[in-house]
Amino acid sequence: MQFGIFTVGDVTPDPTTGRTPTEHERIKAMLAIARKAEEVGLDVFATGEHHNPPFVPSSPTTMLGYLAARTERLILSTSTTLITTNDPVKIAEDFAMLQHIADGRVDLMMGRGNTGPVYPWFGQDIRQGIPLAIENYALLRRLWTEDVVDWEGRFRTPLQGFTSTPRPLDGVPPFVWHGSIRSPEIAEQAAYYGDGFFANNIFWPKDHFKRLINLYRDRFEHYGHGTREQALVGLGGQVFMRRRSQDAVREFRPYFDNAPVYGHGPSLEEFTDQTPLTVGSPQEVIDKTLTFRESFGDYQRQLFLMDHAGLPLKTVLEQLDMLGEEVVPVLRQEMAARRAAGVADAPTHATRVADREGAAV
Repeated sequence: MQFGIFTVGDVTPDPTTGRTPTEHERIKAMLAIARKAEEVGLDVFATGEHHNPPFVPSSPTTMLGYLAARTERLILSTSTTLITTNDPVKIAEDFAMLQHIADGRVDLMMGRGNTGPVYPWFGQDIRQGIPLAIENYALLRRLWTEDVVDWEGRFRTPLQGFTSTPRPLDGVPPFVWHGSIRSPEIAEQAAYYGDGFFANNIFWPKDHFKRLINLYRDRFEHYGHGTREQALVGLGGQVFMRRRSQDAVREFRPYFDNAPVYGHGPSLEEFTDQTPLTVGSPQEVIDKTLTFRESFGDYQRQLFLMDHAGLPLKTVLEQLDMLGEEVVPVLRQEMAARRAAGVADAPTHATRVADREGAAV
């Protein structure tokens, strides 16, 4: 089981002070948060990809390359790589390069994003979102697994005798998660390739995501990658903690009420009742996170969103201390004890290299 954090990189005013950080401050804060994640014993740091204000992470590989030089254990990931508007050739090359720099501590999450205008900015049509995701990823797979590629499709110029460089480290491409909040086609795509499926369940009720995850598990087994219990599932989550629950609710409420995504909508109480958001004590975070398994089955990766809505860096670092020292160690122990036999481990570069070498014997 892997535990980590993901960021969307929003630049949001602090509603308690009215101050908005600069882009420079926000980028530096994200780097500090990633380094803190490793310090407190987390496994994964993931960044989104956005090309519009109020977000700053437009170049994930630049950020993750910097972090590769300043961390030793942390898996460096994206929480969205825009498979629809990025050229798959550039994705293949950028992430293979990052993989070498980080000695294999790299994976990525494919997604279509949630910003409609990004499509025409990069010369694409949002109405072709699903076909773009399918075609571009099929090409990306070939670029990573075939040394010389001849290819022709609908959405980019043909390739003749093309070799993507550098080649993936040890001949094993970065592991891919397919992220979705609404599209069964993406769950099907993840299952077809035997990749991971990340259900970013932070905004919608669990019954919606149960359907998506069950579809993915069923199709994963259908395509012969293993049993449905061996499918590779990741989940999102959001937490805000203080020693006393009432202190957590009092402190977080103005941030929730004014957040750019869910502010001025359902109440904090309604949102915590219907989604993974947990605002309370460390024990309440533990208790609620353990219920995810009851809804979705055993899974391999849990990522928490903790630095959004204008929360100051000092507060986020305090949250990470509690997450790493008090919450995650208990979750590791409890989830391992409850885990059914035969459930797949979370993939790493080392285990995937070993699997490939074992299959070749």
